[in-house]
Amino acid sequence: METTAALEGLACTECDARHDPAAVAGRCPDCGGRLVATYDADAQAGETGRESLSGRRFDGIARYADLLPFELDTATSMNEGTTPLVACPGLADELGVSEVYVKDEGANPTGTTADRGMALAVAAARAHGAENVALPTTGDAGQSAAAYAARAGLDSEAFVPTRSTFVAKAMTNVHGGEMSVVGGRYPDAVEAFEDAMVALSDADPETVSLAPFDTPYRHEGAKTLLFEVVEQLDWDVPDAVVHPTGHGLGVVGSHLASEQLQAAGFVDESPALHVAQPEACAPIVAADDEGADDTDLWEQPDTLVGSLEVPDPAGGSLALRAIRDTGGWAVGVSDDDALEAAVTVAGEGVEMSATGGVGAAAAWNLAESGQLGSDDTVVLVNPVAGNKENDVLRSHLMRQGI
Repeated sequence: METTAALEGLACTECDARHDPAAVAGRCPDCGGRLVATYDADAQAGETGRESLSGRRFDGIARYADLLPFELDTATSMNEGTTPLVACPGLADELGVSEVYVKDEGANPTGTTADRGMALAVAAARAHGAENVALPTTGDAGQSAAAYAARAGLDSEAFVPTRSTFVAKAMTNVHGGEMSVVGGRYPDAVEAFEDAMVALSDADPETVSLAPFDTPYRHEGAKTLLFEVVEQLDWDVPDAVVHPTGHGLGVVGSHLASEQLQAAGFVDESPALHVAQPEACAPIVAADDEGADDTDLWEQPDTLVGSLEVPDPAGGSLALRAIRDTGGWAVGVSDDDALEAAVTVAGEGVEMSATGGVGAAAAWNLAESGQLGSDDTVVLVNPVAGNKENDVLRSHLMRQGI
């Protein structure tokens, strides 16, 4: 794996140890903590500027090679990223802000924002000699892992709960991925995954975990979303970005991106990064309300928005740090409000998912509580294509007699 010139190494978020990316594929070998990439800001400023980016095709996260740990190639990349940033003037009027945009991640190759991180994580696993990759997932990341593993010539296995959507399970198999459907909810799938990894550790050491924050590269890929948003806004930083949040990969990625862009001199400030969760499974919201530094297990998760039903987020402490460092908020919303918000945004032509509706509903709450100003530019992240969650959206309309 040939790293970029500006990459300094991998830093542990728990014990501050530094590690060589060529030697470490997963968590910190010293303490088991989560790793993040560190960069030489001066080297980045010298290699990459607005002028050099303007001369490149807007054709995927590989555009930002100098800001990433290593360069991608066609062995793993499928031009993920470069998703539309869609203006929603009607929604801006309703919220009482200057501009609202939807960053529509449903336009990624497998219809999910997970593709950004999976492109990097699978490439890194391949470079480290992996033959297999595995992960627990609420559904969509399993399809993404299967697609990227297939492209890289690796085997993959996803551990998904029975309530995962049919399309996510079906497409995981269509891409050639193995799948273990686990009775119960997401924590049951995590337990089955962890048991399997223990069993495989001796028999099949070439299996690499792609679980959230087990690899430093899924959140590295996630940060490209904010790179694109800022560039699509002609290098104006939005005032707020609202992330529907399960494990925290998206908001943590945006926090990393903001810090990196500022350090390299691309921008002078950060957007407020807001976390949105279903109120029936909102461990990050609860921790933020309590002033805690990390999340506690949510004892009885029960939301219709299954992609976000993550009661024990792997990136909880990092998500809280992102919120607080940028002046953001953590907001819980009801399932009904989330589904209605998704339908409302779809009324402007944007194919908003139920997952994305959680962020849209949170934006209404932020506006009503005075956290969004009349001159603000607000970006709502739609993490999943609406047609991947059409069943829950259609059921919402049917309950209204439509």
